[in-house]
Amino acid sequence: MRNEHLSYEDVLRIVELVKSTQFSEFRLKVGEIEVHLRRKDGEAAAPVPVRTPQSTPPAPAEPATKRAEAPATGGATLLRAPMVGTFYRAPGPGSAPFVEIGQRVEPDTTVCIIEVMKLMNSIAAGVRGTVTAILVENAAAVEYGEPLIAIRPDAGAV
Repeated sequence: MRNEHLSYEDVLRIVELVKSTQFSEFRLKVGEIEVHLRRKDGEAAAPVPVRTPQSTPPAPAEPATKRAEAPATGGATLLRAPMVGTFYRAPGPGSAPFVEIGQRVEPDTTVCIIEVMKLMNSIAAGVRGTVTAILVENAAAVEYGEPLIAIRPDAGAV
């Protein structure tokens, strides 16, 4: 019997494929992992929670459409979510946040973590500057491309 598995990269490729085509719904089952993606008319594909027998259901997250609109950034660079997942400001519960408003950052400064399928992905600032706004609440679900943090670049830095 073959050892069937679905890697994180496989899931990202599937999401991108569904987003770039006219599918309205997509289901895939590999071993014990099941992926179900559904798109509403006029919207990008949104992943539905992945179910595995040993996982517990996640707490319901506030839908992105009900969040307050991001404040005007005033020339700041927006650090956007590179993946769908859960946004965390600190490396662990009770730990100090990676960054605060007003803090200077370098391009390689870790500013947050996005958790995807129990994998913690460190997200770097990508620009030298000053954090002007944190646009997402800690432990909130985030969508691909959603603005996370506003950083005002230093003069001449991008």
